[in-house]
Amino acid sequence: MTPEECLIETERLIRESDFLKAISRISSPPTESRALTEKEIERMEKNGNRAEDWSRVTVGGNFDPDLVHYSHFLGSVHLGLSPGNLLLETIPLPAEIWNTVLADCNVFGRSVIRNVSLLCRTSIQTDTILMNCGRLTTETPPTSFCIGENLSLGIETGGREVPLFPEITVEIAACVAKHRADHDFLQRYSNLVHEAKKRAATARSIIESGCRILNTACLTNFCIGTGTVVDGASLVKNTILLSAPEEPVRISGGASIQNSVVQWGTEVSSMAVVENSVLGESTCIRHHGTVTNSYIGPNTAIEKGEVKASLIGPFVGFHHQALLIAVLWPEGKGNVGYGANIGSNHTGKAPDQEFWPGEGTFFGLGCNIKFPSDFTEAPYSMVATNVTVLPQRLEFPFSLINTPAERLPGLSPAINELLPGWLLSENTYAVKRNEIKFKRRNGAERNRLVFEVFRPEIVDKMLRARKRLVEVPKVKEFYTSQDIPGLGKNYLKDGARIRGIEVYTFFIRYYALRGLYRRIRESSLSRDRWDTLLSSPSEADRWEHERGVLLAEFPGISVEEALGKLIEMQEKVAENVRLSKEKDDRRGTRIIRDYAEAHPSASEDSFVRETLEETAALRKEIESLLGED
Repeated sequence: MTPEECLIETERLIRESDFLKAISRISSPPTESRALTEKEIERMEKNGNRAEDWSRVTVGGNFDPDLVHYSHFLGSVHLGLSPGNLLLETIPLPAEIWNTVLADCNVFGRSVIRNVSLLCRTSIQTDTILMNCGRLTTETPPTSFCIGENLSLGIETGGREVPLFPEITVEIAACVAKHRADHDFLQRYSNLVHEAKKRAATARSIIESGCRILNTACLTNFCIGTGTVVDGASLVKNTILLSAPEEPVRISGGASIQNSVVQWGTEVSSMAVVENSVLGESTCIRHHGTVTNSYIGPNTAIEKGEVKASLIGPFVGFHHQALLIAVLWPEGKGNVGYGANIGSNHTGKAPDQEFWPGEGTFFGLGCNIKFPSDFTEAPYSMVATNVTVLPQRLEFPFSLINTPAERLPGLSPAINELLPGWLLSENTYAVKRNEIKFKRRNGAERNRLVFEVFRPEIVDKMLRARKRLVEVPKVKEFYTSQDIPGLGKNYLKDGARIRGIEVYTFFIRYYALRGLYRRIRESSLSRDRWDTLLSSPSEADRWEHERGVLLAEFPGISVEEALGKLIEMQEKVAENVRLSKEKDDRRGTRIIRDYAEAHPSASEDSFVRETLEETAALRKEIESLLGED
């Protein structure tokens, strides 16, 4: 996303914001309002109710005083209460107000409000249940909740601040965090957010329709979206909970949220703590997970560990006690193993260093990442268990960083061994599984997520990496970054260099051949005109990239020959996926007596079967294409 695209998208999101529209609608005076009659006041008092001034209590046209018992009214209160039942789980509850103190509040439609210690400066929409809560208040109105607050992403001490607004996406946050030299862009973005903040200013906190607020001690300066469930939270303060009936937000189990935005379909539970942060669509913070001054992208789960001053992209698995501090990772799709320490941002002078992981990076158990480091040119790489990674810039995709297999002359033992392309050659199963898994598990509808691994930007990184491996000035037993740029603080054995070239070449060509096959299927060209696909430029950016790679890798090849090669390569990929799983099967059965009875074999594995089925279908279709006259 370019800065200009970022501004256009930000302006659109703010202009079309359902949140801001709801603020405007709910902040308007009640359309139907009248004073209580003397008879209604008498009935209210008979039901155990009291008011500071009954003349400041207004009601809807069909108000029934018998819906209100043992409550106290302070200031201006509007009771637009309607009769009916609401379900709490499977239990029908009658709409009513019972044993609650209301101050400067509006209540609309069928609502159940029971045992609330103080409901102050809050507007409650229809079909809402509030039960057994402490204080729900708006302090020092007007409030814009947390809009305009700065997230210090990537640098704990500041320098990449991103002002937040409710619908902010990963792409927007990353663009603002990374374009610090473009002062005009930053100012224009800040102006847009400031305008949203002004539009959001309201005298009351808001609970939209269909919410369930239960057993919660304190809510202050909040906007709670449609269908939200807050049950047993300890604190919700200066927070916006975006929600929808089909994508409800759930806050429960002692969770605490302050100065934050929680987007659609997200869960915060089991003593999790969220402060000064944005939780993207369908995220999950659980089991004492802590998120501070961070953006957590869609479909990412944070459990038990700590995230601070970080931008974490989609589909990051973080299910154990580990640490992420000052990490700029908008690409996401990685994994953080137990005990991973990714937070060495303090030089002894200030905590001002940062780390940029690449897409799909896997951090093994107990690894230590020293800052500053940049892995963005090394997507889908893996840091092995217990490895300490020195500050570096790594530029080899699909690599393994491992502890040194041997002591080499003239090298510090702190220098690790690098195996370029290792994930593709030794663990194709993981690549295939992740691609399929992310598609199936995606719960985000508003962020533009890409699930495909082999796409132009990833292939370009592979092309650059292969070029560096090929162009070594002199063949040696091993190499460092002085010999091959982009190796970082690692060494590379010559055998691994040659293997890396082979692996990169295979998958670069595989990408291009897949593109040709897709282009043939999308075109209406007869077979005798297929070769024009290779010789004639088009306006399709993706195909032009694939065509350029194809011509460079296979000069003079015919389309028929290329399709034949694709069958061979696809079958090789399927075979590698199967072998990756079978390798685990063999090792497991050697060690665990009943391993085979407890684990599905490669032939039973769903990802293996799906890959084999795709391969068979591809072969059948290509053979059909080649068999046409």
